[in-house]
Amino acid sequence: MARRPRLDFAGFHHIVNRGVARGNIYNSDDDKEKFLEILCKACMIYKVNVHDYCLMDNHYHLLVETTAENLSLFVRQINANYAIYFNKKYRRIGHLWQGRYKSWYVIQDEYLYRLFRYIEHNPIEAKISRTVGEYSFTLAATLLNADQEVIPCALHSKLKKEIHNEDIQELLAKALSKKELKELETEQKKKIVQIEHEFKQEKHKTLQEHFKDAENMVLRNSAILLAIKDGYTQGEVARYLKLSAAMVSKIFRGVK
Repeated sequence: MARRPRLDFAGFHHIVNRGVARGNIYNSDDDKEKFLEILCKACMIYKVNVHDYCLMDNHYHLLVETTAENLSLFVRQINANYAIYFNKKYRRIGHLWQGRYKSWYVIQDEYLYRLFRYIEHNPIEAKISRTVGEYSFTLAATLLNADQEVIPCALHSKLKKEIHNEDIQELLAKALSKKELKELETEQKKKIVQIEHEFKQEKHKTLQEHFKDAENMVLRNSAILLAIKDGYTQGEVARYLKLSAAMVSKIFRGVK
């Protein structure tokens, strides 16, 4: 059966990824701190903002907002760099992640705020904390505890803007009911039926416009960076320039 294509539209996405065979992907707080460091670097490169997160021992939840059609590139960078770190640290080989990550495109505000509650209640459901904000590796914990530093890629989070509002704190404190969980599950299974252009991120320039003045290698490499930041994939740029994808990736890492 063919894989269902991912929705890379710019906007809000809920991302979940698990360790292979449901094994641990974090063995210590240092591992979780390293993951957040890698996450923020990827956010800077791909212009992504983190609105919520929860790092459990064997899986993670991210609620992010993309500004271009680059979700797959963004998650691939996080997963690949973290797997390299983890395998090297623990002298292991093989896959770290259990297949492809899962992601859902978030359209409605009501769905978004249910996701805040769902993500923040993960540690409570796992019986490793009793209240929202008690478990260190969620965004709410860093926002509610003055001694914890908020990661840079979450500075513009909707949750950060509202966390000190008593109404939002009261909302976060409530676990999702069975009915709400069912509705959340149903929402996640829905296919996007709206016309694609309603969600599709418009590019600022065509590839021809990006590269029309790239008369030498330095200008070409700078244009590659700008084209990718404009929302083109590395593969699209490689095909246009008739270069290998590996070469474009190397150039992108060198000039970013």
